[in-house]
This record gives sequence, structure tokens and C-alpha cells, in this order.
Amino acid sequence: MSPTTANSPRRLTDLLDPAFMASLDVLDVVSRKILQGKLQGERRAKRRGRSVEFADHRPYVVGDDLRFVDWNIYGRLDQLFLKLFLEELDLSVHILIDASGSMATGEPSKELAIKKLAAALGYVGLVNNNRVTLSAFADGLCGQVANMRGRRYAQRLAEFLLALRAEGLSHFERACRQLVAGRSGAGVLIVISDFLFKEGYEAGLRRLVSDQYDLYLIQVLSPQEVAPDFTGDLKLLDVEDGDAAEVTISAALLEYYKRNLAGYCNELRSFCRRRGMTYLLVNSADRVEDFVLKTLRRFGLLK
Repeated sequence: MSPTTANSPRRLTDLLDPAFMASLDVLDVVSRKILQGKLQGERRAKRRGRSVEFADHRPYVVGDDLRFVDWNIYGRLDQLFLKLFLEELDLSVHILIDASGSMATGEPSKELAIKKLAAALGYVGLVNNNRVTLSAFADGLCGQVANMRGRRYAQRLAEFLLALRAEGLSHFERACRQLVAGRSGAGVLIVISDFLFKEGYEAGLRRLVSDQYDLYLIQVLSPQEVAPDFTGDLKLLDVEDGDAAEVTISAALLEYYKRNLAGYCNELRSFCRRRGMTYLLVNSADRVEDFVLKTLRRFGLLK
């Protein structure tokens, strides 16, 4: 992948390998819920309606529209049945990504992994003519490109992601409150973050729960967070607010840290499961291609 110069256009291939993008062309975003979209769109949901694709029959009841009576069946059985059709509904794909200062940490950085994931998911939504909105948050929402539809918006998606810088404090609950206030339509909401918020994740996630959205959480952690290899006397500095702590790193302390981190992730997973959300964990060193093409398909977000 060649670097983007100051004068060259920013393209999605600066984040995603062309061969990977070709694999994404045949995938689609899936909603597990029966959606009530506001627009007639390109996405087929599970709701029966009045499009041209036949779905089923049901017995006629007084008051039904006689235009949808199947007169061929009436001629054979002398009974009235109504033809039912699959209705095409608009599907919204909303991706919320963490752009706070802590995302710039790790090797490879969490910021790069999050941008690649958002680019891949946004691209799949665009090529399937879903309404794609991408929002970034730090201390509240800090950027958004909304209501993109169609492959022609791929460059706009790339420009937004490549111009975004991980910086500043994080305030997840404020960002969720702002997002909910402007959210419309129905579909899939994907939140990508490390979810290591000082104020906690509970209040923010409770705001996002909705009958109109399938909610997916992708927690991105760096290798250094999962298995730190520090030793000795260190001064730890919070990259977001500057809080400092002097500690002596021992083998026992590292084991204690790993148990706490595992417990935290398990609590987040349980919190999501109880509220009908899907939780996924990925290491920033993992191949994004494998996570998207294998894990996200196995969990039903893509097909």
C-alpha cells in the first residue's frame, strides 16, 4: 500500500487492499430484526408488503384489498386467498467509531484497526445501496458523514476516515446522547472502540438500545494492552487527560492486570448479551481481512 501524499486524492485503497475490496463486493449487511424503514429502498427486509416478488398466501378476510386476491386459486378451490409479497425497505447502516486520544496507542495502533474496520463495513453498505452514516466521537461527537448511498460515495468515506485524527478526551455517554438525538430510519448500528472509558460504558450503551436497530459492539485492544511486557519501576501516563501513576511492574502485578482485563471484557460481553447486543473482541494486530470475512460472517453481521 503506497502512502498518500499531501497532493494526491485519498482513496479507500489507502486503507483496504484492492483484493480485499473485491471480496467485500459480494457481501451484504444483514439485519436480524423486522425493520420498519421510512423509505422504499434497495434492501429486502423480512417484512411482507407489496413489492413484485411473491412471498406467500393467506386466507382472505373482509376488508382486504381485492386487487391482491389470487383468482387462479379461487377458480380451483372456490376459496379466496390473498397474495403476499416481500417489501423492499430502506436499511440504515450507522457506524460509530472512537477517535479519542487513546486510539493512537498500541503497535499496530488501535486507530488504524478501527479505521480499516469502518472502511470495510461502510464499503459493504455502500455497494449494496444501504444508507450509510459514519460518526466519530471523542468528547462527544466530533465528526460525521451522513446518509451516503451507492459506490460513488466510497471516496467521501475514505476522505473522512483518513482525515480523522485520534486526539482528545473521550465522553461516550455524551456521544451516544447526541447520536440518538439525530438518528433516523432503522437498521444496524456498529460501535467500534476499546470501551475503556473512565466514566464506564453502561450509560452510553443503554441510550443506544432500540427496537429499530441491531446493535453490534466491536472492542479493539492492542497487543500491549492484552499482554503487556513491561517490567521495573514505571511512570504511567493517561494519554487523554494526563493523569500519572508511579508503579513497580512485577510478574504478579501483570497477572493481576490480565485477570482484571479479562474480567472487564467478560462483563462487557454479559452486559451486551442481556440487552440483545452482539459483542466481538479483536486485537489491533489481527488481520482485519480475516476478522471481517470470517468472524463477522460467522456472527451474522455480513453474509
